[in-house]
Amino acid sequence: MQLTRRILALAMPATLAALIGAAPATPASRPAAADTDRHDPRPTIVLVHGAFADASSWSGTIRRLQHAGYPVLAPANPLRGLAADTAYLRSVLASVDGPVVLVGHSYGGAVISGAAAGNSRVKALVYIAAFTPDKGESAAGLAARFPGSTLGDTVNPRPYPLPDGGTGTELVIERAKFHGQFAADVPAGEAAVMAATQRPVATAALEEKAGEPAWKTIPSWALIATADKNIPAAAERWMARRAGSHITEVDASHAVAVSRPAVVTHVILAAARATR
Repeated sequence: MQLTRRILALAMPATLAALIGAAPATPASRPAAADTDRHDPRPTIVLVHGAFADASSWSGTIRRLQHAGYPVLAPANPLRGLAADTAYLRSVLASVDGPVVLVGHSYGGAVISGAAAGNSRVKALVYIAAFTPDKGESAAGLAARFPGSTLGDTVNPRPYPLPDGGTGTELVIERAKFHGQFAADVPAGEAAVMAATQRPVATAALEEKAGEPAWKTIPSWALIATADKNIPAAAERWMARRAGSHITEVDASHAVAVSRPAVVTHVILAAARATR
Protein backbone atom coordinates (compact mmCIF):
# COMPACT_ATOMS: atom_id res chain seq x y z
CA MET A 1 0.00 0.00 0.00
CA GLN A 2 2.80 2.43 0.88
CA LEU A 3 4.51 1.65 -2.43
CA THR A 4 1.28 2.40 -4.31
CA ARG A 5 0.88 5.74 -2.49
CA ARG A 6 4.49 6.71 -3.34
CA ILE A 7 3.90 5.92 -7.04
CA LEU A 8 0.72 8.03 -7.07
CA ALA A 9 2.46 10.88 -5.29
CA LEU A 10 5.25 10.88 -7.85
CA ALA A 11 2.84 10.62 -10.79
CA MET A 12 0.38 13.33 -9.70
CA PRO A 13 2.58 16.40 -10.37
CA ALA A 14 3.31 15.23 -13.91
CA THR A 15 -0.30 14.36 -14.52
CA LEU A 16 -1.52 17.72 -13.19
CA ALA A 17 1.06 19.55 -15.26
CA ALA A 18 -0.09 17.73 -18.38
CA LEU A 19 -3.71 18.53 -17.62
CA ILE A 20 -2.97 22.18 -16.84
CA GLY A 21 -0.90 22.51 -19.97
CA ALA A 22 -3.59 20.98 -22.13
CA ALA A 23 -6.53 22.76 -20.53
CA PRO A 24 -6.38 26.05 -22.48
CA ALA A 25 -6.75 24.23 -25.83
CA THR A 26 -10.45 23.46 -25.41
CA PRO A 27 -11.64 26.92 -24.25
CA ALA A 28 -9.46 28.60 -26.89
CA SER A 29 -11.14 26.68 -29.71
CA ARG A 30 -14.71 27.42 -28.63
CA PRO A 31 -14.72 31.21 -29.09
CA ALA A 32 -13.37 30.78 -32.60
CA ALA A 33 -16.30 28.52 -33.56
CA ALA A 34 -18.74 30.84 -31.81
CA ASP A 35 -17.32 33.83 -33.63
CA THR A 36 -17.71 32.04 -36.95
CA ASP A 37 -21.34 31.25 -36.19
CA ARG A 38 -22.00 34.79 -34.97
CA HIS A 39 -20.41 36.64 -37.88
CA ASP A 40 -21.24 34.26 -40.72
CA PRO A 41 -24.72 32.79 -40.11
CA ARG A 42 -26.48 30.96 -42.87
CA PRO A 43 -29.28 33.11 -44.27
CA THR A 44 -32.89 32.12 -43.86
CA ILE A 45 -34.40 31.21 -47.23
CA VAL A 46 -37.89 32.74 -47.55
CA LEU A 47 -39.92 31.22 -50.40
CA VAL A 48 -42.91 33.13 -51.79
CA HIS A 49 -45.33 31.32 -54.11
CA GLY A 50 -47.27 32.98 -56.91
CA ALA A 51 -50.78 32.87 -58.34
CA PHE A 52 -52.67 29.59 -58.79
CA ALA A 53 -50.28 27.86 -56.35
CA ASP A 54 -49.67 27.54 -52.62
CA ALA A 55 -46.67 27.07 -50.34
CA SER A 56 -46.68 23.29 -50.89
CA SER A 57 -45.32 23.94 -54.40
CA TRP A 58 -41.95 24.51 -52.69
CA SER A 59 -41.93 21.10 -50.92
CA GLY A 60 -39.18 19.51 -53.02
CA THR A 61 -37.04 22.63 -52.75
CA ILE A 62 -37.60 22.93 -49.00
CA ARG A 63 -36.43 19.35 -48.37
CA ARG A 64 -33.24 19.96 -50.32
CA LEU A 65 -32.48 23.31 -48.66
CA GLN A 66 -33.04 21.86 -45.20
CA HIS A 67 -30.80 18.93 -46.05
CA ALA A 68 -28.12 21.48 -47.01
CA GLY A 69 -28.46 23.03 -43.55
CA TYR A 70 -30.42 26.19 -44.33
CA PRO A 71 -33.38 27.49 -42.31
CA VAL A 72 -36.42 27.84 -44.58
CA LEU A 73 -39.74 29.68 -44.36
CA ALA A 74 -42.54 29.45 -46.95
CA PRO A 75 -45.41 31.75 -45.98
CA ALA A 76 -48.80 31.88 -47.68
CA ASN A 77 -49.02 34.72 -50.20
CA PRO A 78 -52.49 36.33 -49.87
CA LEU A 79 -52.77 37.10 -53.63
CA ARG A 80 -55.24 39.93 -52.97
CA GLY A 81 -53.32 43.03 -54.09
CA LEU A 82 -49.69 43.92 -54.73
CA ALA A 83 -49.40 46.61 -52.04
CA ALA A 84 -51.26 44.48 -49.48
CA ASP A 85 -49.30 41.31 -50.30
CA THR A 86 -46.04 43.25 -50.14
CA ALA A 87 -46.95 44.69 -46.73
CA TYR A 88 -47.80 41.21 -45.47
CA LEU A 89 -44.46 39.81 -46.63
CA ARG A 90 -42.66 42.70 -44.93
CA SER A 91 -44.32 41.68 -41.67
CA VAL A 92 -43.11 38.11 -42.19
CA LEU A 93 -39.55 39.30 -42.83
CA ALA A 94 -39.66 41.37 -39.64
CA SER A 95 -40.08 38.13 -37.67
CA VAL A 96 -36.95 36.54 -39.17
CA ASP A 97 -33.61 37.02 -37.41
CA GLY A 98 -30.42 37.51 -39.40
CA PRO A 99 -29.79 37.65 -43.14
CA VAL A 100 -32.39 36.56 -45.67
CA VAL A 101 -32.40 35.23 -49.22
CA LEU A 102 -35.80 36.08 -50.67
CA VAL A 103 -37.22 33.85 -53.42
CA GLY A 104 -40.33 34.51 -55.51
CA HIS A 105 -42.15 32.40 -58.07
CA SER A 106 -44.37 33.98 -60.75
CA TYR A 107 -46.38 36.87 -59.24
CA GLY A 108 -44.35 36.26 -56.07
CA GLY A 109 -41.45 37.91 -57.88
CA ALA A 110 -43.33 41.22 -57.88
CA VAL A 111 -44.07 40.79 -54.18
CA ILE A 112 -40.47 40.13 -53.14
CA SER A 113 -39.26 43.07 -55.26
CA GLY A 114 -41.38 45.43 -53.18
CA ALA A 115 -41.02 43.76 -49.80
CA ALA A 116 -37.19 43.76 -49.89
CA ALA A 117 -36.90 47.47 -50.76
CA GLY A 118 -35.00 49.23 -47.99
CA ASN A 119 -34.44 46.02 -46.00
CA SER A 120 -30.70 45.65 -45.41
CA ARG A 121 -31.10 42.10 -44.10
CA VAL A 122 -32.21 40.83 -47.51
CA LYS A 123 -28.92 39.86 -49.13
CA ALA A 124 -30.15 38.31 -52.38
CA LEU A 125 -33.27 38.04 -54.51
CA VAL A 126 -34.10 34.93 -56.53
CA TYR A 127 -36.71 34.97 -59.28
CA ILE A 128 -38.12 31.59 -60.30
CA ALA A 129 -40.11 31.87 -63.57
CA ALA A 130 -41.12 35.20 -62.11
CA PHE A 131 -42.08 38.79 -62.73
CA THR A 132 -39.34 41.34 -62.05
CA PRO A 133 -41.25 44.61 -62.40
CA ASP A 134 -39.82 48.10 -62.43
CA LYS A 135 -41.63 51.01 -60.83
CA GLY A 136 -44.98 51.63 -62.49
CA GLU A 137 -45.20 48.20 -64.16
CA SER A 138 -47.80 45.50 -63.49
CA ALA A 139 -47.64 41.72 -63.82
CA ALA A 140 -50.43 41.76 -66.39
CA GLY A 141 -48.67 44.39 -68.47
CA LEU A 142 -45.36 42.55 -68.41
CA ALA A 143 -46.97 39.24 -69.41
CA ALA A 144 -48.60 40.94 -72.40
CA ARG A 145 -45.38 42.66 -73.47
CA PHE A 146 -44.21 39.51 -75.28
CA PRO A 147 -46.28 36.92 -77.17
CA GLY A 148 -46.63 33.37 -75.95
CA SER A 149 -48.84 33.37 -72.84
CA THR A 150 -52.00 31.27 -73.16
CA LEU A 151 -53.17 31.88 -69.59
CA GLY A 152 -56.07 34.10 -70.65
CA ASP A 153 -57.69 31.21 -72.49
CA THR A 154 -57.71 28.98 -69.40
CA VAL A 155 -58.89 31.19 -66.52
CA ASN A 156 -62.37 31.83 -65.22
CA PRO A 157 -63.23 35.03 -63.33
CA ARG A 158 -65.42 34.85 -60.25
CA PRO A 159 -66.56 37.43 -57.70
CA TYR A 160 -65.49 37.60 -54.07
CA PRO A 161 -66.46 40.00 -51.26
CA LEU A 162 -64.18 42.90 -50.32
CA PRO A 163 -63.74 44.08 -46.71
CA ASP A 164 -65.44 47.40 -47.53
CA GLY A 165 -68.57 45.63 -48.70
CA GLY A 166 -67.76 45.83 -52.39
CA THR A 167 -67.06 43.00 -54.79
CA GLY A 168 -63.73 42.04 -56.31
CA THR A 169 -62.83 39.65 -59.10
CA GLU A 170 -60.44 36.73 -58.81
CA LEU A 171 -59.12 34.30 -61.40
CA VAL A 172 -58.86 30.53 -61.26
CA ILE A 173 -57.48 28.15 -63.90
CA GLU A 174 -60.05 25.66 -65.18
CA ARG A 175 -59.20 22.30 -63.67
CA ALA A 176 -59.41 20.48 -67.01
CA LYS A 177 -56.86 22.90 -68.48
CA PHE A 178 -54.58 23.25 -65.46
CA HIS A 179 -52.18 20.42 -66.33
CA GLY A 180 -51.42 21.62 -69.85
CA GLN A 181 -51.33 25.31 -68.97
CA PHE A 182 -49.55 25.45 -65.62
CA ALA A 183 -47.72 22.17 -65.05
CA ALA A 184 -47.29 20.24 -68.30
CA ASP A 185 -44.12 18.48 -67.07
CA VAL A 186 -45.65 17.37 -63.76
CA PRO A 187 -47.26 13.88 -63.54
CA ALA A 188 -51.00 14.08 -64.27
CA GLY A 189 -52.03 12.84 -60.82
CA GLU A 190 -49.90 15.43 -59.05
CA ALA A 191 -51.11 18.17 -61.39
CA ALA A 192 -54.70 17.21 -60.56
CA VAL A 193 -53.99 17.78 -56.87
CA MET A 194 -52.38 21.13 -57.69
CA ALA A 195 -55.45 22.12 -59.69
CA ALA A 196 -57.74 21.24 -56.80
CA THR A 197 -55.67 23.21 -54.28
CA GLN A 198 -54.78 26.22 -56.43
CA ARG A 199 -55.06 29.64 -54.79
CA PRO A 200 -57.06 32.15 -56.91
CA VAL A 201 -55.45 35.53 -57.56
CA ALA A 202 -57.33 38.83 -57.51
CA THR A 203 -57.25 40.63 -60.84
CA ALA A 204 -56.31 43.75 -58.85
CA ALA A 205 -53.06 42.05 -57.79
CA LEU A 206 -52.04 41.42 -61.39
CA GLU A 207 -53.04 44.90 -62.55
CA GLU A 208 -51.63 46.94 -59.65
CA LYS A 209 -48.48 48.90 -60.49
CA ALA A 210 -45.26 48.19 -58.62
CA GLY A 211 -43.31 50.61 -56.51
CA GLU A 212 -39.54 51.09 -56.43
CA PRO A 213 -37.97 47.63 -56.86
CA ALA A 214 -35.33 46.11 -54.59
CA TRP A 215 -33.47 44.48 -57.49
CA LYS A 216 -31.89 47.85 -58.28
CA THR A 217 -29.85 47.66 -55.06
CA ILE A 218 -29.81 43.95 -54.12
CA PRO A 219 -28.04 41.27 -56.23
CA SER A 220 -30.40 38.89 -57.97
CA TRP A 221 -30.58 35.47 -59.60
CA ALA A 222 -33.17 34.31 -62.12
CA LEU A 223 -34.33 30.92 -63.38
CA ILE A 224 -36.00 31.08 -66.80
CA ALA A 225 -38.53 28.32 -67.57
CA THR A 226 -38.30 28.05 -71.34
CA ALA A 227 -41.57 26.06 -71.70
CA ASP A 228 -43.58 28.48 -69.55
CA LYS A 229 -47.13 29.13 -70.83
CA ASN A 230 -48.07 31.65 -68.13
CA ILE A 231 -45.19 34.10 -68.45
CA PRO A 232 -43.44 33.95 -71.84
CA ALA A 233 -39.80 32.90 -71.50
CA ALA A 234 -38.88 35.96 -73.57
CA ALA A 235 -40.47 38.19 -70.94
CA GLU A 236 -38.69 36.38 -68.08
CA ARG A 237 -35.39 36.68 -69.92
CA TRP A 238 -35.87 40.37 -70.74
CA MET A 239 -36.73 41.23 -67.13
CA ALA A 240 -33.80 39.22 -65.76
CA ARG A 241 -31.32 40.88 -68.09
CA ARG A 242 -32.67 44.32 -67.22
CA ALA A 243 -32.22 43.55 -63.51
CA GLY A 244 -28.65 42.33 -64.09
CA SER A 245 -29.57 38.93 -62.63
CA HIS A 246 -27.38 35.82 -62.76
CA ILE A 247 -29.42 33.80 -65.25
CA THR A 248 -30.03 30.05 -65.51
CA GLU A 249 -32.38 28.53 -68.10
CA VAL A 250 -34.17 25.19 -67.91
CA ASP A 251 -36.66 23.40 -70.15
CA ALA A 252 -39.59 23.40 -67.76
CA SER A 253 -43.18 24.54 -67.32
CA HIS A 254 -44.35 27.41 -65.14
CA ALA A 255 -44.48 24.91 -62.26
CA VAL A 256 -40.71 24.53 -62.38
CA ALA A 257 -40.41 24.39 -58.58
CA VAL A 258 -42.54 21.24 -58.65
CA SER A 259 -41.10 19.58 -61.77
CA ARG A 260 -37.44 20.58 -61.33
CA PRO A 261 -36.80 21.20 -57.62
CA ALA A 262 -33.12 20.23 -57.88
CA VAL A 263 -32.47 22.98 -60.43
CA VAL A 264 -34.43 25.50 -58.37
CA THR A 265 -32.45 24.55 -55.28
CA HIS A 266 -29.17 24.90 -57.16
CA VAL A 267 -30.00 28.49 -58.14
CA ILE A 268 -31.10 29.39 -54.61
CA LEU A 269 -27.96 27.89 -53.07
CA ALA A 270 -25.79 29.86 -55.51
CA ALA A 271 -27.44 33.04 -54.28
CA ALA A 272 -27.18 32.00 -50.61
CA ARG A 273 -23.48 31.11 -50.87
CA ALA A 274 -22.74 34.42 -52.58
CA THR A 275 -24.03 36.27 -49.51
CA ARG A 276 -21.58 34.68 -47.06
